[in-house]
Amino acid sequence: MLEKLFALQERNTTVKTEIIAGLTTFITMAYILFLAPNILGIAGMDKDAVLIATALGGGLVTIAMGLFVNYPICLAPGVGLLAFYAFTVVLGMGIPWQTALGAVFISGIVFLVLTLTTVRQMIVEGIPASMKIAITVGIGLFITIIGLKLSGLMTITLSLLPDTVAQVAATKGHLTPSSTETLLTMGNLADPQVLLALFGLFFTSILMARRVQGALLIGVIATTLLAYITGNAQLPQNFSIISIPDFSKAAFFQLDIPGAFHMGLVTIIFSFTFVELFDSMGTLIGTATKAGIAKPKEGKFPGLGKAMTVDAVGVSFGSLLGTSTITAFVESASGVGAGGRTGLTAVTCGVMFLLCLFFAPIITLVPNCATSPVLILVGALMMEAIKDIDFSDWTEGFPAFLVIALMPFTYSIANGVAAGLIVYPLMKIVAGRTSEVKWIMYPLALIVLIRYIWY
Repeated sequence: MLEKLFALQERNTTVKTEIIAGLTTFITMAYILFLAPNILGIAGMDKDAVLIATALGGGLVTIAMGLFVNYPICLAPGVGLLAFYAFTVVLGMGIPWQTALGAVFISGIVFLVLTLTTVRQMIVEGIPASMKIAITVGIGLFITIIGLKLSGLMTITLSLLPDTVAQVAATKGHLTPSSTETLLTMGNLADPQVLLALFGLFFTSILMARRVQGALLIGVIATTLLAYITGNAQLPQNFSIISIPDFSKAAFFQLDIPGAFHMGLVTIIFSFTFVELFDSMGTLIGTATKAGIAKPKEGKFPGLGKAMTVDAVGVSFGSLLGTSTITAFVESASGVGAGGRTGLTAVTCGVMFLLCLFFAPIITLVPNCATSPVLILVGALMMEAIKDIDFSDWTEGFPAFLVIALMPFTYSIANGVAAGLIVYPLMKIVAGRTSEVKWIMYPLALIVLIRYIWY
C-alpha cells in the first residue's frame, strides 16, 4: 500500500528512511508549537487556542501535502508572517486579531485563485534555471544562519550610543540600530550550550561521513542525552508526558472576514500574499530540487500545481482554525537531508504534529543545542547545487549571487527571490540579451518594485 501511495522504489527510498526523515523534519520545526502561541499571545490571542490551531493545522495540511502531492515538504504557521501579523498588523495598526485573521483568509483565497489559474506555475516556470538553483543554495545558507543563531555559535553584539538607548526605551524595544552599532560575531565558546552544539555538529558530521543511516536523528538524540547527563538541560517542573488540550479555548471560525473588507486592509492582504508567494515558492523549489523531484536545468517540476494548491488552501485553513499563515517550512530540507524523498516523510511529520496535541510536553525536552546542528549540516548539503551556476556569465551569476546572499543576510526568502526577479531581466536588457528572458519576468519585476516602494 505504501509503495502504491508514495512510489518508494521509483524514488530510491525505503519506509524506514522516510519515517526517520519525517521525524528529523519534525524535530527541527517543532519549535513552532511553542513560538506561535508566544507570538500570537502578545497580540491578545489565547495561547492554548493557538497551540491547538498550530498542531492541528500544521498536522493536517502537512499530511495533505504528503498524500495528495507526494512531496517531503511540511507546513506550519510561518515565523516571519507570525511576527508581521502580531507586531505590525495587530499591535502596530491596532487591528483586532479576528479581523487580521480575516485578512489572512482573504490572502489565502487570492493565493488559491493564482494557483488554479496557473499564474503561480507560470511564475515558477518563467524563472531561469540559474535563479532556481540559487534559491536552493540561498535557502541552505538561510537555514544555516538560523542554526548558527539557535546554537549560539553566532551572536549579535550591540554597542549602542546613549541617544539610541533612549530611543530603544521610548519605542519599547522596537528600533533598528545603525550599522555601526551592531556586529555579527562568534558566540561564547565557553558556554556549555555552545559546546554541546559543537559536539552535535561534529558527531553528526562524522556519522554522515561514515554514511550511517539516520545520522541527523541519531545526532539529535545523542546531543539531547548528553545535555541531560551533563546537567545542561533539566526536566520542566511538574513535567508529565501526556497533556490533554482544552478544546473549549479553541478559536475555530472566529475570524472576521467582513471586518477585513470594511477596514480596507488592501495593503495588509497584499503584504500577506506577496511574502507568502515568494517564501513558499522558494521553499518548494529549493526542497523539491534537493529531493531530486524537480530538475531546474531540464525545466521539470512534476506535481507543482498540486503542491501549490495544498499550500494555498493551508493559508485559509489555518485562519479558520485560529492561526496565522500556514506555509511550507524551510526546515523541510532537514528531512530531505536525512534521505526523505516522498510524501511519507510529510505524513510522518504531520502525524507527529497531531500527536503533539496530547504529547506536547515531550517536545520541550529537546534543547536548541541538539536541533541547531541539523540545520547547519543541511545548509552544507544544499550548497552542492552552486556548482551548476555559471558565474562566468555576469548576467546569470550576479542575480544568482544576490538571491543567495540576501536570503540569509536579510533573514527573508522573499527578499532574495525578489532581488533576483528585478536584477535578472535588468542585466539581460543591459547586455542586449532580452531573448533569454521569459515575458513573465518583466511584470514580476514591476510588481516587486511597486511592493517595495509602496511598503
